[in-house]
This record gives sequence, C-alpha cells and structure tokens, in this order.
Amino acid sequence: MTPGLMGSTVLEVRDLHTHFFLRRGVVKAVDGVSFSLRRGEVLGLVGESGCGKSLTALSLMRLLPKGGARTIRGEVLLDGENILERTPAEMREIRGRRISMVLQDPQTSLNPVFTIGDQLREAILRRKRMPRGEVTKEAVAALRRVEIAAPEQRLGQYPHQMSGGMKQRVVGAIAISGEPSVLIADEPTTALDVTIQLQYLKLLKRLQAETGMAILFITHDFGVVGRMCDRVAVMYAGRIVECGPVRQIFEAPQHPYTRALIASVPKMTGPVGRLTTIEGQPPSLMDLPVGCRFASRCAHVEQRCLDAYPDTVQVAREHTADCWKVTPA
Repeated sequence: MTPGLMGSTVLEVRDLHTHFFLRRGVVKAVDGVSFSLRRGEVLGLVGESGCGKSLTALSLMRLLPKGGARTIRGEVLLDGENILERTPAEMREIRGRRISMVLQDPQTSLNPVFTIGDQLREAILRRKRMPRGEVTKEAVAALRRVEIAAPEQRLGQYPHQMSGGMKQRVVGAIAISGEPSVLIADEPTTALDVTIQLQYLKLLKRLQAETGMAILFITHDFGVVGRMCDRVAVMYAGRIVECGPVRQIFEAPQHPYTRALIASVPKMTGPVGRLTTIEGQPPSLMDLPVGCRFASRCAHVEQRCLDAYPDTVQVAREHTADCWKVTPA
C-alpha cells in the first residue's frame, strides 16, 4: 500500500446482488457481495471462471450486459455516495473521472476504425474542454506515462498496428486519463506473455504510487496476487468466501476453497508430481444450495454445511471467512 494513503475508504460495496433474469430462471451471478477498498490499496479478487468476478466489476461501473442482467439490491458507495442511485447521465460523468476500468481484452476495448489518438483525445475531452493542440499534448503525455515509445507517432496508428502489450497500455492510458480515484483492472494481463505481463504489473504499481488511486485487481493467478495486492478476496459461486491481507491468506487460509486454490498452484521447488485439483464442479447459479456452496466439493463437509449457509467469521484483524469450521478470533 502506498505510504501516507492508508485508512481512508474510497469504495465500499454492501450486499450487492446482480442477477440475470432469463426464460429458464434467475441466474444469481452476484449474490450478496460485500467488500471495501482504501485509497492507495490494491485488492485482489480471485476465483474460478464463472464465479462472478467480472460481473461484480461491471455492476460497480453500471455497465451490465444487455439481456436481462439487473442489480436488484445493495449499495456501491464511492466516497460515501451510492452510485447505484445515480441517473445514467450522472453515471457518464462519474465513469472515467472517479472510477474507471481496464477490460481483459484490449482488442475488444479499442475501436478498430479509429486511431489511438482519436480514442485517447475523446477520453480526455470527456474530462475537460481544451483546445485541440492542448488535448494532443495531453494525449502524448498520457502515452508517455504508460511507457509507450514514440507517442507522437502512435497517436496516428490504429489498434491493429500495435502489439497486445501496447494496446493494453493504451487502454490503461485511456482509463487513467480522467485521474480516477478507483481503477478496476479485469484480468488485464491474461492476453500478455510472461515478460510483458511483468512489465505491465510494474507499470500499474508505479502509476498507483504516483496517483494514489485504489485498484480492484481481478485475476485467477495467485502469483499476480502475491506481486500486486495488499489484500485478497476469494469469490465462489457469487459470494466472497474469504477476505484478508495477502500474507495471512497465503500463510493461513481458512476456507477449504481458498486452501484448495492455493494448493493447486504449481510449486517451483521440490519433486515434480501430479498437480492438485479441485474435484467436482461449482453449483449452478440458477439452482444454488441452501447451505455452503462449496459443500459438494469439500473434503470436510458436515451436515450443518448442507443445512444452512455459514455466517461470516472474523478470523483475525481484517481477515474473514464463511465457514462453519472456522474458529472466531
């Protein structure tokens, strides 16, 4: 966490429910998610594909996919203001200026028929009006800030003329052009090779140190969590089942799902053996069990796990877990 910026909560999510209303039934993709994010902090949101990570981010941005998705309950407090109550016009002013998002695939984030300069200048003009020459200077400075070489030339190029790593940096430049207090990064390194991934993570940490913005970093890679994050929230079947400081989660995970995820990460030391796997499948989000949602895959399941969903237990300072077998602090 950036020194001098601790303690002040910039984003607080309370009991967020976002469901898909389909002909076949209701898909409870985000079903009671709560967490907070402090200024200068990086919070990792991890879990298997389909657990609700990206839909949580889209719910915060009020950018839900068309076709029945709707936030039915909860609060998203940005600097104390519930942005779920804002009108669409008011949200357009909030996005980019106060909260922004980097999507996981830069190829689909950038418009292929407009130059990089056009798209970056448009984002800057959304924040403030200025002469075209000044906008161009600011666009060049934004590209230079994300370490793109020859930024003046890049402004005239189209997305297909740039590599994946370059496009991801451009998307990052657009996202931070409004100097937001919260940046949501949705698996921004998934499409990058390992070398470029490391460079991009270092870039994000540097930008955070310079601006003091808080980052919600969505990933399925615990290696990235260890490098980037101050705290981590583990999500499973629409709920956050464990949340705490990265070191505590890595050294003493409490929820069986968290332990299984960490155990499945390949070890770089010791003899090479079979990788640990998590048997079974997550429950259908259209037919969720009344008890613990991990019960069908848990080696330590008891009858009470099947009968009711466990309360959230305070394991240690800032460390919580939803499990019947966890001992309170």
